[in-house]
Amino acid sequence: MNNQKAYTVSDAIVEELVRAGVEVVYGIVSIHNMPIYDAMLRSGKIRIVTARGESGAVNMADAYARATGKLGVVLTSTGAGAGNGAGSLTESWNAGTPLLHITGEADSHYIGTDQRYIHECKDQLKMMDGANKAAYLLKRPKQITPFMRKAIEEALTVPTGPITVQIPTNFQPLIIPRNQLIEVGTVQDTKVKINLPAEVVEKIATAKRPIVWAGHGVIASGASEELLALVEKIQPAVVTSEAGKGSIPENHPLCIGNFAFFTQFEELLKKSDLLISIGVRFRGGETNGWTSPLPENHINIDADPNAFNRNFDTLYGLVGDAKAVLQEINNALAERELTPDTAYVDEVKAVRQAVRDDLCSSIKPYGDIAAIMREQLPDHTVLITDVTIPGYTWGNKLVDVHEPRNYLYMAGGGIGQGLPMAIGAKIGQPDKPVVLIAGDGGFMLNAGEMITATQEDAPIIVLLFDDGGYGILRYYQEAAYGRRAAVDLKNPDFVMMAKSMGFEAEKASSVQEFEKGLANALASQKPYMVVIDVEAVGTLHYKDSEEYIASFRPHGE
Repeated sequence: MNNQKAYTVSDAIVEELVRAGVEVVYGIVSIHNMPIYDAMLRSGKIRIVTARGESGAVNMADAYARATGKLGVVLTSTGAGAGNGAGSLTESWNAGTPLLHITGEADSHYIGTDQRYIHECKDQLKMMDGANKAAYLLKRPKQITPFMRKAIEEALTVPTGPITVQIPTNFQPLIIPRNQLIEVGTVQDTKVKINLPAEVVEKIATAKRPIVWAGHGVIASGASEELLALVEKIQPAVVTSEAGKGSIPENHPLCIGNFAFFTQFEELLKKSDLLISIGVRFRGGETNGWTSPLPENHINIDADPNAFNRNFDTLYGLVGDAKAVLQEINNALAERELTPDTAYVDEVKAVRQAVRDDLCSSIKPYGDIAAIMREQLPDHTVLITDVTIPGYTWGNKLVDVHEPRNYLYMAGGGIGQGLPMAIGAKIGQPDKPVVLIAGDGGFMLNAGEMITATQEDAPIIVLLFDDGGYGILRYYQEAAYGRRAAVDLKNPDFVMMAKSMGFEAEKASSVQEFEKGLANALASQKPYMVVIDVEAVGTLHYKDSEEYIASFRPHGE
């Protein structure tokens, strides 16, 4: 046995991960990253989770970061291995997840030579740069410590996002001097003192019909308590972005929730005299294609200066960490006697109820399934919705989320990432139930990760809605062309497949059977799948605008 004593590039990599508080690394072992795996093993300070594919490994690291607020780390192979992770890295980029992707590279002297070195990629750095916030290649082995430290810092710096570092294979086992890099100051601090203009405080204090739009920035900064204090003080309507679900408990009477593009809320928005948006990206799907009628009095709080006027005009842009800014606002309002309009508060509560009632009436019987989930799921449940009709028609709206970091979704729109994300979330939050809403089409992309859940003792609950194909695309094709292609799928027996991978599983063909199945899953304490037969329970049709459907039809230049 090789009892290595020397200090190598790989040892420096692991040392920097430990220094950054990394406890778990997800990945796939390869001849192009074996020295790093060996260094982690020798260190004994990092848990190694082996996925069944690089795509799933990235998703696991991504979800771990979102569910915990810690840095996610994934380790992949070179070329094809790095490329396999690229799609999931674009999800992390869309979500702004602080994630470090470590990958190998061809031996340094072969990079760019077109000699077809094993796993060689034409331009791996360019490929990785396109999928990330940034990507870097280590060129001098002795600089590995500052190289890693800079990459970790950049992943965690607003706007947060994934960073890829490429370590040539021949560099990884090189013996180098141990570098004691000592920092004497911080490079960036987003929690600086906030300069809060008096007119901003006055706008907030005197608003009669205020609205708060809460986004992921509230969650990322840990500002939920400060947000709730502001809500109790000024009594606004609260709408959340999908990424902001859980920033305020969704059973709060003033929380309309993730219904920003619904007509009833837009009518409320038209009559608003003040909007306070906090860490919101204002995505097109949540603003009816950026047409939401925002009021002129718009106070936008964001740690990223580039966020202002990106999608909507801002009257006052407050640059800073949401927690710090909200603390300043709450302090400024503390001594003021505010008298919220009770008629407006009642109107907000009525809108909250109306959007839920209208959605439930349009999706029967799935409104009943959502009600069962609200009743059975503990308040601290982590909910994940994959890209599937049940996820984005009702799962992301009617299933309440009560705590920050307890809701994850696919910000980039890619299907099939929910299963590995559920595993990563469960490893990060082992004491919370983790429930995934998935569809049969997308689920099969990463179905092999079920055995990862079993091997890693991650008892997730999968609610698999089986309609025998890509349901949303069926709807779009039939609406646009009156016919469909490539959307009907031959599926395995999901119950048998799940059991073969160590899950307990059952099928539900009615609302009553779903209610029993979910109760069984929650009581099991083992990986569990409930397969919902959509044809038997009732087909749900996705509703979208005629303009969107028309965009798929042939049209002239």
